[in-house]
Amino acid sequence: MSHYPTTALDCVNAFALSQISARELAVAALERISAQNEALNAFTEITGQRALAEADALDKAFRRGDGFPTLAAVPYAVKNLFDIAGVTTLAGAQILSRNPPAERDAVLVERISAGGGLLMGALNMDALAYGFTTENTYYGVTRNPHDPLRSAGGSSGGTGAAVAAGLVPIALGSDTNGSIRVPSSLCGVFGLKPTYGRLPRTGSFPFVASFDHLGPLAGNAADLALAYDAMQGHDAGDPACAQRPVAKTLDTLKHGMKGLRVARLAGYFDDNAGDEARWAASVAATALGACEEVVLEGTDRARAAAFVITASEGGALHLDNLRTRPEEFEPLSVDRLTAGTLVPASWYQHAQRYRRQYLARMLALFDKYDVLIAPATPVTAPLLGQEYIAIGPRQLPTRPNLGLLTQPISFVGMPVAVAPLWPAGGLPIGVQLIAAPWREDLCLRAAWALQEQGLAYSRMPGSAA
Repeated sequence: MSHYPTTALDCVNAFALSQISARELAVAALERISAQNEALNAFTEITGQRALAEADALDKAFRRGDGFPTLAAVPYAVKNLFDIAGVTTLAGAQILSRNPPAERDAVLVERISAGGGLLMGALNMDALAYGFTTENTYYGVTRNPHDPLRSAGGSSGGTGAAVAAGLVPIALGSDTNGSIRVPSSLCGVFGLKPTYGRLPRTGSFPFVASFDHLGPLAGNAADLALAYDAMQGHDAGDPACAQRPVAKTLDTLKHGMKGLRVARLAGYFDDNAGDEARWAASVAATALGACEEVVLEGTDRARAAAFVITASEGGALHLDNLRTRPEEFEPLSVDRLTAGTLVPASWYQHAQRYRRQYLARMLALFDKYDVLIAPATPVTAPLLGQEYIAIGPRQLPTRPNLGLLTQPISFVGMPVAVAPLWPAGGLPIGVQLIAAPWREDLCLRAAWALQEQGLAYSRMPGSAA
């Protein structure tokens, strides 16, 4: 083929029709990575030999007549907090770099590979997943493919950049307080944070056990659903992983918004959004038929409580190393982790109690609505090194406040899809499409509906709108 498929579904279809081999798709992806990664710094490890071996095994099985799995010949990559057999799991941190290589893949990597995916490597991130800009002291800055002077977001910045640049059709990230949704918004790609406990975290490096989610990023809503469907299923290695039936979502996309009740979150989600963010939420609300605006009371307190839990659990996780090897921590996060070890237990208990109250408040909204809409980030991608972002007359510190609109939703574990919109002549910005627990299908249907209307899409850097 003179033109290689760029979406996951196109890769699968071209392979199934014998229009292209898995090896050809792997080689093409490796060539893209080789040509662009030096400028972007999305990858920290390229697993080319593994990808080619997986491709050759897939081609051989196909020639034998074994058929093909659902992700056959799709190149993919994973944030470097996922275990990859034979590779040291860095989680973006120098302090982990002397650890032995992982003995086996993370469960979600196993599932994508079993589905026929071709693993291209590990992707850059904020150290220990504590950040929103992927400005990593030790492994370098990841640059936004749409403007290399700007942030790709974080902490899954390498994941967002790799998909946005077309290096891989799908990639896996993690989301504690917004680390899938922020890069999706700033890089202009689709992302999914499933319900807390939906996908197993077995074989991934933790940050905040009661908030951590894993999920996919992709260039379109169908690829997002395809990847999500391949990863579902209980795993006993993660005690938080729920025993839920596998819910195939790809085939539900065609239902669009038929019969769904939609509302736009106002109040906090308007007050903490810049002009482009409010524009995106308004456009999405109109397109999806939002019947009204609603205010979710106490969201400012929810974010404050989420900060307390994040600091406390994150600090506790790293307490021993903070005592004995503080100089090896990322300079931008060591003070916050240390402060987290000093959070009084009573604060943590109060935050968890408020979490239950806020969850009940949000669940009550889903008695009336199926999908809620909110901006994903308060602003478009800031410049690298930019210390403050402007929201109306306010100047807020950049690094913590890119998650201003995502953190309250992580606090209660709701499923969220992000769809990227494009202000005229500007950089992308995403909207959050939020549903009740276990209803990822509704989030994805909403993202698909915006895509079908031509409002949400990924744009290759340098291409026309």
